[in-house]
Amino acid sequence: MASPNLKKIAYHTLQQGKTLAGLAHKELSTKLMEVFAPDAAPDRFPIDKDLIKEVRRSMEKLEKIDWEEAEEGIYPQSQLFDAPWFEWAKKYPLVWMDMPLTWERRKKNKTREIPRGINEKDYPNYYLQNFHHQTDGYLSEHSAEIYDLQVEILFNGTADAMRRRVLAPLKRGLKKYLSQKTKTAKVLDIATGTGRTLQQIQSAIPEVELHGLDLSGSYLKQASKYLSSRSGDIVQLTKANAENVPFPSNNFQGLTCVFLLHELPREARQNVINECFRLLEPGGTFVLADSIQIEDSPGFTPIMENFHKIFHEPYYRDYIVDDINLRLKESGFTTITSESHFMTKVWKANKPV
Repeated sequence: MASPNLKKIAYHTLQQGKTLAGLAHKELSTKLMEVFAPDAAPDRFPIDKDLIKEVRRSMEKLEKIDWEEAEEGIYPQSQLFDAPWFEWAKKYPLVWMDMPLTWERRKKNKTREIPRGINEKDYPNYYLQNFHHQTDGYLSEHSAEIYDLQVEILFNGTADAMRRRVLAPLKRGLKKYLSQKTKTAKVLDIATGTGRTLQQIQSAIPEVELHGLDLSGSYLKQASKYLSSRSGDIVQLTKANAENVPFPSNNFQGLTCVFLLHELPREARQNVINECFRLLEPGGTFVLADSIQIEDSPGFTPIMENFHKIFHEPYYRDYIVDDINLRLKESGFTTITSESHFMTKVWKANKPV
């Protein structure tokens, strides 16, 4: 068995490798775009050297807390190395093949190229878009297959570490339920996508009953594929809009929602938070993770503005100035806390007894 120091070195080396791979990919893809599709390159805010240094320090802090929480047993250390590497290696060429289509959409400002056969009445209007300029938006198996890899590249290999920030507050919130052997704690992951957060919860808290909800049938198929290949109880997946969830009130002891709110218009954002309050039983815990905001991370404003400009994120600019604490309070949540980790902000809130 490897010593703790060797494991820590291996984790640090892995993270450095992912960071370098993400940076190299973006550098090469940017140069290719400048050669083959120069009109697709958006205007950007300049990033100075001091900000680059601060970004590196922030990534190092994220890596440090990620390792420390694994050492504390909040989640197993094996989760730090858990990723479908072979699958991603096979899908990496698909990412490159998709880029010319992405560049074309950027150049022509095409943001609503949805697959044929999609019944638009089944989805809210704001959902029928090519978020991130990606092919098919969230409405095809092709999109679902390469999404996780694209996100890892986007965040230079830190996406899973940022998702894991929901585990400690969720575990604390469920502690009182987990100590009651007569009751099984139920957790619902809102907008579960390909199921990465569900996988992490399943690994960290195997005794809970897990549910996942998403509006994309294609992404739920991908989630089912990943989750069915792992040990543990079956995770129940449901296709539905997070604004109108087909579960009774007071049905869950824990709720998570990761990287959804910034892709919603303001009214839908509030509707989802209201639904989360309804679904929780009194005393239950809601853990929400999304992008940092200008209020808590003003130094990172150029990065947030660049993200809005480079990727098609029509509601992101509104999100980064939105008062999520106030939205949680208006829904009825109390004991609201928040903290930021690199590019992710995490809120924890409770439904009062």
